[in-house]
Amino acid sequence: GVYVDGTVGGGGHARLILEKSAPDGFLIGIDRDGEAIEKAYQALSSFGSRVFLYRGSFAEIDEALLAAGKNALDGVFLDLGVSSHQLDREERGFSFLRDASLDMRMDTSSGITAREAVNTLAEEELSRVFREYGEERYARRIARRIVERREEKPLDTTLELAELVRQAVPGGGSRYRIHPATRVFQALRILVNGELEHLREGLEKSVDLLVPGGILMVLTYHSLEARIVKEVFSREARSCICPPGLPVCVCNHQPRLALLASKGVKPQDEEIAANPRSRSALLRGARRL
Repeated sequence: GVYVDGTVGGGGHARLILEKSAPDGFLIGIDRDGEAIEKAYQALSSFGSRVFLYRGSFAEIDEALLAAGKNALDGVFLDLGVSSHQLDREERGFSFLRDASLDMRMDTSSGITAREAVNTLAEEELSRVFREYGEERYARRIARRIVERREEKPLDTTLELAELVRQAVPGGGSRYRIHPATRVFQALRILVNGELEHLREGLEKSVDLLVPGGILMVLTYHSLEARIVKEVFSREARSCICPPGLPVCVCNHQPRLALLASKGVKPQDEEIAANPRSRSALLRGARRL
């Protein structure tokens, strides 16, 4: 078969797909991060011509397929969000555990940085970003504090922003289950990388490109991603998508997916203990009809 790992990262999932699809399975690995593509190239070099790597967003899955000389897919796998490699590279600015420049771009060759966003966006827009992309309760308060601070001096680093958020949030000095800045960093990362727009587009193209019986699997790590995946899967699994209230169906919609697990699959306690970053993961899957 022909498979896509739409977030190839260091090639861990891609290697498993190639091993399971031996001897003839062909894998297209996609990633926006140039460092990830280099790492995947080294990790998967032993598979030779069975691998094709494409630098770009998985929203460009149709272009990657064309570039690889293929026209249909037997499987698509997406592992969303920021990778462990990106989190651990402090200069990328994804984490506030170490001090670094506020970058957060998955593709460091283009787009605005998180630093540019926090220092140029209007207070109302910052508040909207934190509220919609981070589901942050104190979005307005944090946005106001950022604007006040940047009038004196621009926010440049991850620790500066994390400390500002901690001070802005009521009770920010007490022990939290998660750091008060977690949602703000998530929101900025989603904004800078256009993650939700890319996700929806990539999912819809994947359904179009899968052969009957093909599998689409998605790992999400927060409710915004999970909601989009659930919405697309649910819509494509229904026989009618007419607005509620119509007396008869007029859409003539035909279901294109069958859900593999309606509520998704969560990691077991043992996996969370071995890999704490998996604690918020949710795996959803569907089969193309």
